[in-house]
Amino acid sequence: MNIATRVRDSAIEVAGAALTPDPSGALYAPDARALIVADLHLEKGSAFARRGQLLPPYDTAATLARLAQAIARWSPGLVVALGDSFHDSAGPDRLGAEDFSALAALQRGREWLWIAGNHDPDLPARAGGDRAAEWRLGPLAFRHEPARGRATGEIAGHLHPVALVGGRRRAFVTDGHRLVMPAFGAYAGGLSLHHPALAGLFSGRRIAHVLGHDRVYAVCASRCG
Repeated sequence: MNIATRVRDSAIEVAGAALTPDPSGALYAPDARALIVADLHLEKGSAFARRGQLLPPYDTAATLARLAQAIARWSPGLVVALGDSFHDSAGPDRLGAEDFSALAALQRGREWLWIAGNHDPDLPARAGGDRAAEWRLGPLAFRHEPARGRATGEIAGHLHPVALVGGRRRAFVTDGHRLVMPAFGAYAGGLSLHHPALAGLFSGRRIAHVLGHDRVYAVCASRCG
């Protein structure tokens, strides 16, 4: 049984809409044949190197390779990247030739939408695709930063939730009204589910959909360390 077969029955319901979490950290919206990812932070390594903090320069290649696998599983007609797709707005100009070719190949034959993030509010044309402040699908609003107060139907990134379940694991977190996605980028950090900036967004019982090797596990957030 392949990964796509395993995860198709693990739907997350947000504002009455069923979405499918992928163990890569992507989210599939079947009604639009859309694959959603958050916080790729491409070229984070090169951004740090420019400030004298050297990291292995392989984060972009690793992130794009994992994204390619998710795209191959779901064959989406649209990919929506929920902001902080590059670690800064100059990131596309630092892409090496191989990484640029890999990104262009992922965009070929499908629509691609970059949602503006706080790290990359203005992406140059070199990044390809289209740009928007948010994307809407029925009752759902997809944006980078969660709005203050109650926001039924909101899907956002920005906060990089992680659950402490046998180690630190990236996770989707939802109370059925809104959902915060895990960061997708290889070098992206994480924020505890119990941090006030994250926990304070939810009014109902929070469920963490924790990323495993080949499936996503639903765990009550109160049971996560």
